Amino acid sequence: MKNRDQINAFLGKDTEFEGKLSFKGAVRIDGHFTGEIYSDGTLIAGETAIIKSEIHVAHIIISGEIKGNIVADKRIEIHAPGKVYGNIQSPVVVIDEGVIFEGNCRMLKTETEKEKKLAVVG
Repeated sequence: MKNRDQINAFLGKDTEFEGKLSFKGAVRIDGHFTGEIYSDGTLIAGETAIIKSEIHVAHIIISGEIKGNIVADKRIEIHAPGKVYGNIQSPVVVIDEGVIFEGNCRMLKTETEKEKKLAVVG
């Protein structure tokens, strides 16, 4: 996590939230969240997190449970005892041993990588 991605908000273990979440920097969720999450920052789902959401962020670190599709512009990390039930898409995907992942995975190159190739060819 970069310095600019210091945790701006925290939903603790015994919290429940429903709605749309957008943020800059980083947010950690250890409680229950239902809704939509959009950000150009980092989302951290702690071990006690239960998230039912469509997620589009730059970077996500998962140790809890997520039901829904995840798009990360930079990186997805799923660490044990994490569980993901849904499709994931990111140029970099890290899945540790002991993780449960049920869904499809797409790994697309970032736009900057595509632009670099075009610049070299042109």
